[in-house]
Amino acid sequence: QVLLVESGGGLVPAGGSLRLSCTVSGCSFSSYDVGWFRQAPGNEREVVAAISRSGMITKYSDSVKGRFTISRDNAKNTVYLQMASLKPEDTAEYYCAAQASYYYLRLAANEYNYWGQGTRVTVSS
Repeated sequence: QVLLVESGGGLVPAGGSLRLSCTVSGCSFSSYDVGWFRQAPGNEREVVAAISRSGMITKYSDSVKGRFTISRDNAKNTVYLQMASLKPEDTAEYYCAAQASYYYLRLAANEYNYWGQGTRVTVSS
């Protein structure tokens, strides 16, 4: 059973930083792509960033490009999302998701089968 556990969420003032972690177990982690998604109340779940199994390929949504950085440590079965210059509109529940690597790095939520429980990020103005 593939299990994902997020951590690192919290309350931060606008302009601040947070680092989220996602630890994955129950699979051959280095064969899995991982994505970070977020969902604010009343909104659909949206992709934030994704990283290929090797870490060589990363993609970001336009809304976070230049502010967020996704990375992974395959020795620790962990993916990170470093968030900087946070804005109130970044407030959301953040989820990590994993899926066996494919020909391309997937960005749609319905292309990921395995999900964590989420961690809350609140950015105060």
